Amino acid sequence: MEKPRQGGAGLWNISFGFFGIQIGFALQNANMSRVFQSLGSSVDDLSALWIAAPLTGLLVQPVIGHLSDRTWLGRLGRRRPYFLLGALFAAFALLFMPRSDGLLMAALLLWVLDASLNISMEPFRAFVGDMLQKEQHVVGYAVQTAFIGAGAVVGSLFPYILDHLGVANIAAPGEVPDTVRYSFWVGGAALFAAVLWTVLTTREYSPTEMRSFNANVETHVAPDLAARKILPCLAWIGAGAVVALMVEACAMEKEMYLLGVLLAGYGLASLAAIQLARCGRRDNMLAHIVGDVAGMPPIMKQLAVIQFFSWSALFIMWIHTTPVVAQYMFGSADSASAAYQAGGNWVGVLFSVYNGVAAIAALTLLPWTARRMGQARTHALCLTAGAAGFASFFFLRDPNALLLSEIGIGVAWSSILAMPYAMLASSLPAAKIGVYMGLFNIFVVVPQLLVATAMGSIMKAFFPGEPIWTMAFAAGTLLVAALASLRIRI
Repeated sequence: MEKPRQGGAGLWNISFGFFGIQIGFALQNANMSRVFQSLGSSVDDLSALWIAAPLTGLLVQPVIGHLSDRTWLGRLGRRRPYFLLGALFAAFALLFMPRSDGLLMAALLLWVLDASLNISMEPFRAFVGDMLQKEQHVVGYAVQTAFIGAGAVVGSLFPYILDHLGVANIAAPGEVPDTVRYSFWVGGAALFAAVLWTVLTTREYSPTEMRSFNANVETHVAPDLAARKILPCLAWIGAGAVVALMVEACAMEKEMYLLGVLLAGYGLASLAAIQLARCGRRDNMLAHIVGDVAGMPPIMKQLAVIQFFSWSALFIMWIHTTPVVAQYMFGSADSASAAYQAGGNWVGVLFSVYNGVAAIAALTLLPWTARRMGQARTHALCLTAGAAGFASFFFLRDPNALLLSEIGIGVAWSSILAMPYAMLASSLPAAKIGVYMGLFNIFVVVPQLLVATAMGSIMKAFFPGEPIWTMAFAAGTLLVAALASLRIRI
C-alpha cells in the first residue's frame, strides 16, 4: 500500500505546530542573552548560562525519538502526545521566565523551556516521514521550514512591536523590560495554540497501517553490540578525563568540565550497553540507542559533519549577536542603558529578517536551485551565502545595513533546516525514523555545547571585551560546512 498523497491543507496541518514551537525558540534565541544580562550576567558568562539549551537537546531528543517510535495511544496517536506534553511545559516556562528574580531561576527556566521545546520538536521531524510519501519529503520539509521561518519572524518581532506601541523597553537594574515580559506571555499562548491545531486536525496512521505501507521495505538490522570491542569505549572515557585535567592545567573556563563529562559519559553508556548485550539483555533503551548510533546509515554520517559545523555558527550567532550589535552598532555594552536595550530590540528585527528570508527561500529558491544544481551543491551555495553574511559584521556599523547581512544568513538558515533532512529522510528505516531523527540532532547540539563550553575561554584569552570576533568564527565554520557539502553524493 502507498500512503495517501497530502494536499495543501494536509501539509499545512502536519507542520503548523512547528510555527508555535519556533515562536518559542525565537523568543529564547533573541532575548535570553538580554534577560541574563539584565539580571546581572557579564558578556563573558553568557556561554556558560546558555549550556542548558544544547545539553537538554542532546539528552532529550534521542530518548523522545526512541519512545515515540514505540508509542501508540489510540486516537491520540504516536507523535502527537509528545507535541502536546512539550507545548504545555514550554508555555509554563515562557509564563514564568520574565518573572525571574535572579540568574539561577532564569537558567533553570531556560533548561525547562529548551527541554520542553525539544520534546515537541523532535517528533515533528519524524511526523513528516510518517505522514508523507517519499516523493513528498522535500516539499514536506520545505513547508515545515516555511513555518519555522514564519514563527521565528513573529517571535523575534514581539519586543520591537511592543516598544513602538509604547510598552516600556527599559527596566531597573536586575529586572526584565516589559517588552520582553509581555512577549514571552503572548508567545507562550501562541505556541500552545499552534501545537493544539496540529494535534486536533491530523490523524496518525496506526501501527497496522504503517506495517502495510512498509511491507516491501527492507528491514533495518541493528549491529550486534555483543560483538563490539570495549577499547573505543575506554578511549572516550580517557578523552573525557584528559579534558577535565586540562581545565586546571591550562586555566580554562570551568564549563569545560561539562565537555569532559559528556565524552566520558558516552564511553560509559556504550560500555554499559555492550555489557548488557553480552548478558543477553538487548531489549532496553540504552542498548537500542547505542546500537542505532553504531548503525547510522552512511549518508547520515556524511551529513553529520555538515550539521556539526553549520550549527556551530548558528549557536555563536544566537549567543553573541545582541552584545555585538549593542556594542558596535548602538555604542553601548551596558545592559542597563537605553542604547543597549534598543540594540536588543534591533536584534529581534534582524532575526525576523533572516527567518523571513528563510521562509520565502524554502518554498522558492531551494526547490528551483536543487532541481538544477542538485541538493548537495545547493546546500554548499547557501552556506557560503551565510558565511558572507557573518563576515560582513566586521565592516558594517550602520544597523540598517545589517539587514543585507541577514539575507545571506537567512538563505543559509533555510537550507540548514530543509536540505539535510530532505537528503536524509528517504534513507532512514521507517521503524527507526524517530530515533534516527533524534540521533541526528546530536550533531546539532554537540557543536552548540562546544561553543558554550569553549567560546568563553577563547574570547577571554584572545579577544577580551571584543565580541565582534565571534562573527569571524561563525563565518569560518559555515565555509567548512560548505566544503563538506560538496563531498556528498546522492
